[in-house]
Amino acid sequence: MNEAIEYESLYKVNAFFADEYAAAFNEVLQSGWFILGKQLAAFEKEFAAYCGTRHCIGVASGLDAIMLSLKAFDLPEETEVIVPSNAYIACILGVINAGYKPVLVEPDINTYNIDAEKIEAAITDKTGAILVVHLYGKMCNMTAINGVAQKHGLKVVEDCAQAHGAKHYDKKAGNWGDAGAFSFYPTKNLGALGDGGAITTNDDALAQKLLSLRNYGSKKKYENEYIGFNSRLDELQAALLRKKLVKLDDINRHKNALAAIYTAKLNSRFIKPIAETGNYDVFHIYNIRCNKRDELKAYLAGKGISTEVHYPIPPHRQAAYKQLFAGKSFPLSEEIHTTTLSLPVSYFHTEEQVAYVADCINNFG
Repeated sequence: MNEAIEYESLYKVNAFFADEYAAAFNEVLQSGWFILGKQLAAFEKEFAAYCGTRHCIGVASGLDAIMLSLKAFDLPEETEVIVPSNAYIACILGVINAGYKPVLVEPDINTYNIDAEKIEAAITDKTGAILVVHLYGKMCNMTAINGVAQKHGLKVVEDCAQAHGAKHYDKKAGNWGDAGAFSFYPTKNLGALGDGGAITTNDDALAQKLLSLRNYGSKKKYENEYIGFNSRLDELQAALLRKKLVKLDDINRHKNALAAIYTAKLNSRFIKPIAETGNYDVFHIYNIRCNKRDELKAYLAGKGISTEVHYPIPPHRQAAYKQLFAGKSFPLSEEIHTTTLSLPVSYFHTEEQVAYVADCINNFG
C-alpha cells in the first residue's frame, strides 16, 4: 500500500460532518447565546435518551465529569475510592481533585478492565466508592461490580470516556452506576472539536446537585447553594455533538467491522481482544499485546503505519504519584503497559487498510 496509514486523523474523521458542523456553527453564532442555552439542553436530553438514563449533565471535560460525580456524593474526608491500576491518569486525578484517596486494584488480564473478584479485598472501612473504567470500549462486569457495591454500601461511578454506546447485557455504559462520566475529547467515538464531557445518572437529586456544582454551585443566578466549579459544556460543542450523536451507532458499527478483520486475520502470536457473552464493544481502541511491542511499533512505522501505546507508563510509576503508591506492586498492570499496542481503527479507515495492517503484523519478526 503506497499511502501512509495514520493512527488517527481528526481532520478526516470530522470531514464526514463538515457541512452539518458549518450549519450548527452558524445556528449558534446567530443565536448570540454561548453558555447554558438551548443547544446544551437539547444535547443533554438526546444523550440521556441514547444512554437510557433519566438525566445528562454537560460539563467541561471527562476529568471534571469524574471529579464532580464524586464530589456530588459528599463523602467523608479521607474516603478511599477504588480505581483500576492500569487506566489513564485522569481517573486517579479525578479522585484526588474530588478530595479523596485512590486505591488501585489490578485488572483482569484478559479484558484489561478492573477485576471484579479482586475489589472486595481492597475494601476498608474508609472505602466510599468504586470508579470503574470501561477501557478501550469494552464494558466492565457491571453485574458483579454492582453486587459488591450493594453488599458494602458503596457508590459506583462509571468512567465511560472510551465506551460511548457500549453495552453490558441490556444496558449501555453510563446506565449502570450511580453516575456515568463521559469524555468528548476529539479522539473519542463521540468526539467534540475541543474538550467536553457529561455525567449521566438516574438519580433525580444527584442530577439537580450536579447542575448547580458545574455552575459555581448555583441553580439561580447570583445565589450559591454549594461551593461549586466552572465546568460547563458550551453551546457550540453541544451543537456539534448533536450532529455526531445521530451517527454514533454507525461509527461504532464501522469500528466493529474493522476490529473483526483484525481479529480474524491476526495470527495467534499476538494477544487480541476477547469477545464476552452479553457485551457489545465499541472499539475506541483496538489493542493487541506483543512481547516485542516496541520492535513491532518501529517495524510498522517503517511500513508507514502509525500506532499508539495506551498507556506506556502505569499510574503507580508516574512521577507525580509514585509516593502515593510507594511500596505497592501491580504486576499485571506492568505486563499490560509494557506489551500493549493500539492499532489504527478510526471511522475514516477502510477495510482494505486494516487488512493490510494485519498482514504486515503477521509478517513481523
